[in-house]
Amino acid sequence: MDTYTIKEVSEMFHLPSSTLRYYDQEGLLPFVKRSNGGIRMFSDRDYEWLKVIECLKRSGLSIKDIKTYI
Repeated sequence: MDTYTIKEVSEMFHLPSSTLRYYDQEGLLPFVKRSNGGIRMFSDRDYEWLKVIECLKRSGLSIKDIKTYI
């Protein structure tokens, strides 16, 4: 299983790192692990969740509704 830094995921999704941090803080990415230094390390599973989140956002769901779904 691959792991990605927040910078790499940000580039993959064309999202600011701050948006990914916000998603994490709001509980949309409950499985993101952190390195010993506290750096978020995204797995392939997290990548797939982000694809779902972005799809739900495009369909008009609010962050609150997405959080309920997750």
